Amino acid sequence: MPLSAAIMFAAGIGIPLLAALNAQLGVRMGSPAAAAVILFMVALLAALAVCVTLGPAALMRAQGQPRHLFLGGLLVAFYVLSVTYIAPSFGVGNAVFFVLIGQLVSSAAIDQFGLFGARQDALTATRATGIAVMALGVWITQRA
Repeated sequence: MPLSAAIMFAAGIGIPLLAALNAQLGVRMGSPAAAAVILFMVALLAALAVCVTLGPAALMRAQGQPRHLFLGGLLVAFYVLSVTYIAPSFGVGNAVFFVLIGQLVSSAAIDQFGLFGARQDALTATRATGIAVMALGVWITQRA
């Protein structure tokens, strides 16, 4: 559990870094869309390297999977494109603030209903209060 938490903490650190770096690349290139393409090319190469190292045979099983499971690719593209376009004028902190609020809401719904095969965890009053406190904390950091 501590290793999983540490890895996810590092991934969380990466989200605003990704936003800031790609937004700046988009500004410097004069095209947020081109910056997103570069990001996805680098990400594809990194993911392929890991997949080849750990076992490329798993890629062959993609063909038989339900189509809706591939929507994650569209969602990550939407995130990257939107933050690359919006962060330079809106601010990385503001952009990530709304991303975090969206993550809190959608993760609570996914857990509540066990959507997409996720482990089902009821949205109790205590859990809802915790999410609200987290949202308030994120909001406070952006007000200062």
